[in-house]
Amino acid sequence: MLVRSTVAAARQQNLPLQRLLSSTALLRASQCRVSHFATSAPRRHISSTQTPRPSTKRGSKGLPGLERSLATVVEEHRRDTNLEIPPNNLYEHKPLIISEPVRTHGGSFAPIKRSNKLGLPSGVQEMLCVYDACIRVGRLERAMQVLKRLQPVLPPRDQVELHDRFLEARLVQMQDAGPGEDLGDDLHHWFEVQIRSHHLPYTHDTIALLLKASLIGESSSMPLRVRRYMSMLEKETALETLYIGGLLDPDELSRIAQVCPEYNTQALLQEPAQEEADDKYTFKEGKSPSSPVPQVMVTPQKGVGLKMLRETLSIFDEIPQRSSIHSLPVSERQEIQSRLEEDCVEAAAKRWKEQNQSLMDMGLNSALSRPALSTKLYEWHRDLEQRLVKEIALVEAAEASEDKSAAELDRCSYGPFLRLLPARRLAATTIISVLSSLAVSGVAKGSALSVVVNSIGSAVEEELRTQSRADELKKGVNDKVALKRSSRNPRRFRSSAPARDALAAGPTADGSLPTLPTTDFSWTTTIRIQVGCALFQALMEVAKLQVVREDPKTNTLVSQTQPAFVHTLQFKRGKKIGVIMPNQELVDMLTSQPDPNVLARQLPMVVQPAPWTAFDRGGFLVTPTSLVRLKSGERDQKIYTEAALARGDMDQVLQGLDILGKTAWTINRDVFDVMLEAWNTGEKVANIPPLNPVFNLPPEPDATGCPVQRRNWMRIVKRAENEKAGLHSERCHMNLQLEIARSFLGQVFYFPHNIDFRGRAYPLPAYLNHMGADHARGLLMFAKGKPLGEEGLRWLKVHLANVYGYDKASLSEREQFAVDNLDNVRDSVANPFTGKRWWLQAEDPWQCLATCFEFARAMDSADPTQYVSQLPVHQDGTCNGLQHYAALGGDTWGATQVNLVPGDRPADVYSAVAQLVEELIAKDVETGHKLAALLTGKITRKVVKQTVMTNVYGVTYMGAKAQVEKQLFGLYPDLLAEAGLDNMHPVSTYITHKIFAALANMFRGAHDIQAWLGEIGGRVCMSVTPEQMADLFDGLEETSPLPKEEAEPTKRKPWEAQSIPALFRSSIVWTTPLRMPVVQPYRQVNRTLVKTCLQDLAIMKPDPFDPVNKRKQLQAFPPNFIHSLDASHMLLSALACDEQGLTFAAVHDSFWTHASDVTAMSHVLRDAFIRIHQEDVIGRLLAEFQVRYRGSYYLARIKLDSEVGKRVVALRGKKTGARLLRELKEERDRQRLLRSPDPKEYQRGKEMVTPTSLYEQFSQATDVVTEWQNPEAGRGGNTLISDEEDVDDIELSAGASEAPKTEEAESDEAESAEADSEEAELEARASFSRILKGKSTRPSIATTTTHIWVPLTFPDVPAKGEFDVTMLKESKYFFS
Repeated sequence: MLVRSTVAAARQQNLPLQRLLSSTALLRASQCRVSHFATSAPRRHISSTQTPRPSTKRGSKGLPGLERSLATVVEEHRRDTNLEIPPNNLYEHKPLIISEPVRTHGGSFAPIKRSNKLGLPSGVQEMLCVYDACIRVGRLERAMQVLKRLQPVLPPRDQVELHDRFLEARLVQMQDAGPGEDLGDDLHHWFEVQIRSHHLPYTHDTIALLLKASLIGESSSMPLRVRRYMSMLEKETALETLYIGGLLDPDELSRIAQVCPEYNTQALLQEPAQEEADDKYTFKEGKSPSSPVPQVMVTPQKGVGLKMLRETLSIFDEIPQRSSIHSLPVSERQEIQSRLEEDCVEAAAKRWKEQNQSLMDMGLNSALSRPALSTKLYEWHRDLEQRLVKEIALVEAAEASEDKSAAELDRCSYGPFLRLLPARRLAATTIISVLSSLAVSGVAKGSALSVVVNSIGSAVEEELRTQSRADELKKGVNDKVALKRSSRNPRRFRSSAPARDALAAGPTADGSLPTLPTTDFSWTTTIRIQVGCALFQALMEVAKLQVVREDPKTNTLVSQTQPAFVHTLQFKRGKKIGVIMPNQELVDMLTSQPDPNVLARQLPMVVQPAPWTAFDRGGFLVTPTSLVRLKSGERDQKIYTEAALARGDMDQVLQGLDILGKTAWTINRDVFDVMLEAWNTGEKVANIPPLNPVFNLPPEPDATGCPVQRRNWMRIVKRAENEKAGLHSERCHMNLQLEIARSFLGQVFYFPHNIDFRGRAYPLPAYLNHMGADHARGLLMFAKGKPLGEEGLRWLKVHLANVYGYDKASLSEREQFAVDNLDNVRDSVANPFTGKRWWLQAEDPWQCLATCFEFARAMDSADPTQYVSQLPVHQDGTCNGLQHYAALGGDTWGATQVNLVPGDRPADVYSAVAQLVEELIAKDVETGHKLAALLTGKITRKVVKQTVMTNVYGVTYMGAKAQVEKQLFGLYPDLLAEAGLDNMHPVSTYITHKIFAALANMFRGAHDIQAWLGEIGGRVCMSVTPEQMADLFDGLEETSPLPKEEAEPTKRKPWEAQSIPALFRSSIVWTTPLRMPVVQPYRQVNRTLVKTCLQDLAIMKPDPFDPVNKRKQLQAFPPNFIHSLDASHMLLSALACDEQGLTFAAVHDSFWTHASDVTAMSHVLRDAFIRIHQEDVIGRLLAEFQVRYRGSYYLARIKLDSEVGKRVVALRGKKTGARLLRELKEERDRQRLLRSPDPKEYQRGKEMVTPTSLYEQFSQATDVVTEWQNPEAGRGGNTLISDEEDVDDIELSAGASEAPKTEEAESDEAESAEADSEEAELEARASFSRILKGKSTRPSIATTTTHIWVPLTFPDVPAKGEFDVTMLKESKYFFS
């Protein structure tokens, strides 16, 4: 994220910047309490103590022996997931209060436009990354140049953060230099000249670094300097703050106390308490194998990962007798976990060398023999390492050169990043990334250059982050004091001090808050591309192959050196792109000797995950992980999330993820043995695909025969090939899962979680987790067991019926189902494949088999109620999205159909909708409707289920038609012949219309809310904020804020030339019930030209200044809003279950716990749902939108035949040009005059006539065309303004936004392909049909309406029905 976007993004976004969250009242209500800094002089002398998030740990009164000393008060900073959660705190749903938005002040910082003679990059984000790289490798002179160039464009607090990093790096150099006189003079001089003289708001870290510098050496000025810097801190909390910061060790604090005896350090220097164990209960260990476990039969594949995965998992074979890792000390488990997370870079290089030496010893790598792949990889790695050493030397020469050539300027761009890793690791990472990219796309096909170089750049960045994290852990592993202090201040990372100080500074005189620093050092796409190109160019120079061929004339073998990779240009989809083609010799080698050097780091953890404490701190110990899952380049959500974290608003979300992560799992050995036996047969069993599937294909027709028959035959063959490839892919994936399960037999492991931008939680381990398919869930069981008890035995029986598919019956009938099938259960356990195979008939066969083992053992025990069960028992919601909609809309009928209303039997909403559709069809039959007569009796539950399920999540009308059509083809293949139709479109259209009508009738309130959400979302997406208008009309700076010698005219257009659609940059943003900000990421991403050493590449580069994609924003808003509610419900339930001591896991709307705890969890689920919906959720959303988008204007459609429409047309007359922009400026001027205290100006404003003033005077409620009245709403993006109305104003200016027509990255095509859904294809087909029939594709609304700017207001919330959500307390089938 460009640092400037901290300020500027607000102008282009939907908030006055900084209106990052909802309100100052929300800040006061949040869990993050801040204290004001005291100022003891006119300049900013700061001091603070950050009160911890009280929700993360029980207060001192609840912990015996915890006293309020300086050593223990800071203990509250620690987020210890093992401590008991205080009552009525974290798991309590806290009301969200909306009042005044959080505002900050700051100017608009224009971006730097071009590189300078020093070879520094042009973008602010790129310069930040260069600065970070220079600081990391100690090249402080270069860092000073970058910092000087950045100063004019950065907010003050971001400048201080960079200064702090510079001071810390310089301090490290001083310490390495050894003792001496006045070594810290240059640091003190830097502080005075670069910080104090510029009146920058320095932080506690700044003071700590200066104190540390004062203590170095034997300077006589040391006492004077220490006293001076300590006077800049608040006396009462100075040492506590410095201690928490972690930059000063106890010895240094003692020396400070000797100089300043008025500061008491005794409490700070107490020995920290010993760490508690990471669990407080005894696991029922999974049984270790008593005999060797059979190997998992390998599925032939392209060699990407399986062998390396086996090598990584071989760490478990080092454990004596495969005993449980959980019995080892925590430190040893952490060491094992770190080894599991470390990647294969060093291992790959070492293996290449060993295999090459082994072949040399055997004489098998001579020049005229076909070389082994490992030999070539070793040679490439050796040569590439040497080549990179030379390249880094060239980079240093380029940076030192005064008159830089184009090549030297290029090296200055990517050079700093090549120094971050040793050349050996860079070389191995490059080779592995290239081979991986080729394997993914198909070795023989080659791969787009953009894909390859972006993969290399991303791999290098990930490698750097992993190594940095590992170094941090190794550095502090033996320092107990440092570890303890770090746990007391979990937000101790580089950007935390300015953020902490900004919040602790408190509101200013006008009630606003200072800007939160959001410095982000993650690499941009441009940097990744440039680094990847540099590394790949070096690889192409050294990667050679000895190609041996037989001379056709002499029949002798001839050897020739050829390049391993060739960079060429190809035309794809009408565009010229760069392609990397491997040598055919390399293709043959990779096919016959696949190199498996791509390792999935994200395996289950053998220790509890690290608690989440920051956006990038939590989950895995070594592997860097983000709290929120974001696509590359999406930064809006990160800004909002980090602001919420800094304020403590996301405590409940963080704690909920920690609770999900600390659930301990183990492999179900009984199910694994059966699954492995089935797998190794190679046959299809349950959802295991066959190893060699057989398809009955029709005979190939004669090539000279009917072309239609041959085309149909080719279509059948292609469909069979696609299905075969899909089955092979599934089997390869299951192969990895079984290998992991085999290695983790008898072990206790954990799944760290993070969330998507809506707040939904997902496990981080990619292959084996409880969100997988039926077989993955059947393999997993809780590591901790609990006696069943009477209730647990009852729920175990119900669970058996549920996984078998008998889940529409009453609970008592489900219990009886288990009892009646006890013989089948025992037969399934004793003879899984040779008996009745009853379990294979289940809806979820592997989960059914797991339940059979548990149920049979319980019933065969002496006392079934005392059987210790580890099986997770599920409670699933009834179409959970509709449950939330029914509660929001108050629909009693709809609530009954989704089991919110108590009933004797579970209701089935899909059957109810099917019945209602049948009734609607029956009415049409009475009128003689032909299709209705044809479809009578054919509308089953299966026909409507998918459409009903996805309707709540935003399926379009065309998408629903495709769903219905698919079901009709499957159920009634002869329906077309019966109807005498050529295609199914008329039938699917008719049924889809009836399904939507039935849903609208059954969920009337929910339907109204969906329409309301679409309307308010549409207005936001067509709005312009006050900050944007100020930036647009108050004069754009004509020069960049650069040093005089670098200044150049800006290329920003005057406001008259601005494109109207480009103004619409306001994403839809809201806050979940758990105070997580949600930012919809859908924008119209433009292409950017990146110049590299290989060629120019046009890449997709997301930017917060890109206009929003209205179609995606509108289509996604209702489903994303519902997803954010069900995510809040899940996390709130997790907090409450943990408070009651229940083991908890979840798959979105399916919640798991022990059988004995299901009743308690059921009460928790109902209580959490009621807590959320007892509040006015929609009313709160409206209030938040009114605050967040206050003062904005949106472009509304007004009917031309209305009174206001006629007057607007008359006012405009024949004006042309930038009409809409001119009207917006006039209205802004009018509002400014009306707010003026000068009576004359006020009168001038009152006399002004604008389209908006006419709207305010003459409009009626029906004059504005709503989104749901607009046939283009949600379909065409920002294309709602007609060409006839103002062509010059609203054209998209494609030439200005597109990059030059050069290379097209395949990654670009992947981005754009996201929008090319099946629904869009069907819509295009329908549009084409209309053209063929002579019908215009332009909706008539374009000629009957006109656009005007109106104040952004929102319609009233739809009236809510009479359903009382508290009724579900008595509903047995709400979750069952």
